[in-house]
Amino acid sequence: MIVRRRAVRAALAATALLLTAGCSSGGGGSGGDFPGGFGRPTPSGTAAGSSSTAPAAESAAPAKGSVTVVRTVTEGLKTPWGLAGLPGGDLLVSSRDDGTITRIDAKTGGKTELGSVSGVSPAGEGGLLGIALSPDYASDHLIYAYFTSASDNRIVRVRYAERKPAGEQLGAPDTVFKGIPKGFIHNGGRIAFGPDRMLYAGTGESGSRPLAQDRTSLGGKILRMTPEGEPAPGNPFPGSPVYSYGHRNVQGLAWDSRQRLFASEFGQDTWDELNAIKPGDDYGWPAAEGTSSSTRFHNPLAQWHTDDASPSGIAYVDGSIWMAGLKGQRLWRVPLKGTAAAAAPQAFLAGEYGRLRTVAPAGGDRLWLVTSNTDGRGEPKKGDDRVLELRVR
Repeated sequence: MIVRRRAVRAALAATALLLTAGCSSGGGGSGGDFPGGFGRPTPSGTAAGSSSTAPAAESAAPAKGSVTVVRTVTEGLKTPWGLAGLPGGDLLVSSRDDGTITRIDAKTGGKTELGSVSGVSPAGEGGLLGIALSPDYASDHLIYAYFTSASDNRIVRVRYAERKPAGEQLGAPDTVFKGIPKGFIHNGGRIAFGPDRMLYAGTGESGSRPLAQDRTSLGGKILRMTPEGEPAPGNPFPGSPVYSYGHRNVQGLAWDSRQRLFASEFGQDTWDELNAIKPGDDYGWPAAEGTSSSTRFHNPLAQWHTDDASPSGIAYVDGSIWMAGLKGQRLWRVPLKGTAAAAAPQAFLAGEYGRLRTVAPAGGDRLWLVTSNTDGRGEPKKGDDRVLELRVR
């Protein structure tokens, strides 16, 4: 049942990788009038032609890129998960298991704990997950957070009062959206405000596979809502926050320079995915994992064996999607041409920093990268978990 506010997944091995055209049964597009997508969907969820004018040709990103580790910004973090950049350059990092948000001085690496987000009930993969700043942060100082509570996964917002003492700077949580299924696994958790100023959330099916195909469930979906938690205007299913469905566990969201949405998704035992998101489309889980021959499903634009990826956060920089791998312990670069992969994905930092959780743009040719070795599935490295600054191309 849809619950409204206050009620309501160089190639490492050629045999382990398959690139597809990233299109659905109705065919892909490049741009369109639908927020964050490829054109307004018809009731069946396939794209409807909105113009007789052919879209401008898009150039492909270079097939090969590079990564340079500029510095370690900070270390000694515990179960870091979400990352948000503050005006002025400092960073906010959430701790999944502690339920806290810490401010990191981007120049010195100094850490200040803002406080705890009340109501977080960490267990397994659940806890305090993604964070995002309000589109009006300069005036409202609100931080949005996705977390696992005792009864569900939910999104709240808290006011950040910088002038209060450290540890007491977070206000009481205001619940924006609740009722997302929770589980020991597959809680999703990434949130981000899109170019349209709407709030997007990647959810998991909490280990209950049928939820991904149930459009009345919030599990196994990408959701799109207003900052107040109401279904966003123009969503593909009227009165519903569901933006796309048939997902297993979405932990990465990013938009390209033409405001098109991409998402990473954990596979089960065979294929992890990077998808170009088209509003209203079905991404196949649990009937399909990776590329499917069925025209019902929107195929991924790239896929990996789960040992090579297990993807969490993604970021778009200069024509490519950068994807953090947990089990794969590497950073993947996927060069794009429109909504298709322009060349085989290329791996960097393989095994050098352990599990990689979150990647985010740091301005220009820079990325922030957050490790995840204290999440119970990794082997903690010296300094436990850290934030790195990278130069990429």
